[in-house]
Amino acid sequence: MAISDETKDRFNATLGVLKTVVTVGWIPFIIYIGYRNSSPQPSLIKLITPLA
Repeated sequence: MAISDETKDRFNATLGVLKTVVTVGWIPFIIYIGYRNSSPQPSLIKLITPLA
């Protein structure tokens, strides 16, 4: 079963968007997991600005 060129193009476009979402969202996701699992949760302003 051959895949059409249109299907290949859609797959490549979806893969490109997914790669961008993972690349941009990885660090905020790790920060969120660390914030959620810390026992004394810091205030959100201290999380955003470390000098506050």
